[in-house]
Amino acid sequence: MSAPWHITQVGGGVVSTEADRWVLTVPPASAAIYHDAQISSYQGREDFDLRPPVTLRLRAWMKGGVRGTAGFGFWNHPYVPGERGFRLPRAVWFFYGSPPGNIALARDVPGSGWKAATFDAARWQFIAMLPAAPIGVLLMRIPWLYRCLWPIGQRAIGVSEKLLDEALIRTAHDYTIRWLPDRVEFLVDAHLVHRTERSPRGPLGFIGWIDNQYAVVTPQGRIGFGLLDVPTEQSLFVEHITIKPG
Repeated sequence: MSAPWHITQVGGGVVSTEADRWVLTVPPASAAIYHDAQISSYQGREDFDLRPPVTLRLRAWMKGGVRGTAGFGFWNHPYVPGERGFRLPRAVWFFYGSPPGNIALARDVPGSGWKAATFDAARWQFIAMLPAAPIGVLLMRIPWLYRCLWPIGQRAIGVSEKLLDEALIRTAHDYTIRWLPDRVEFLVDAHLVHRTERSPRGPLGFIGWIDNQYAVVTPQGRIGFGLLDVPTEQSLFVEHITIKPG
């Protein structure tokens, strides 16, 4: 708790502490505005200083019928209010998204749920494919072409995902991310649940959050964002955070 964490509270979002535990809460709220409770290792662009090899360990769980997104890990916060410019997104994290959210970038992996995931849209392979994106989107709407061709796009964007049992995040468990230059390993209670060689480049920053936002991004060109009503209080509990080199 003594680390220089940065706290973000937007709308009705509340960040509080209990002993060595962070409690990130969105109270009952309407979809009229964005609500976010967040802790991070960064405040501005100059604070992104994490590069592989680095290991994150923490204990976490959620309460409430979470509507929106929540999670923890490393990313580059593509847009920071008050700063100029937009960065292509990169992330290494445990991520939860509720319906109607549908971020379906990994073939045969649902677009919502509790996942271990990586992506890196700043890879040269993805940037090189951008001029062909309009045609690619049309081709992805043909099911057999999607199954044949989308793995190429998935590799280009550095996407690797594993859907986890949502029951895991409903009770306390120990989570580990080993972010290495040539691979990423995700562990729950010291058991490997996902391993990928698609390791994003740094620098990135740590984030833990819960909000009422959803996103839709699919290879078929469906893109959208929105806010959800929160009928009952929803919280993410995070404790014993350690981030160490190696």
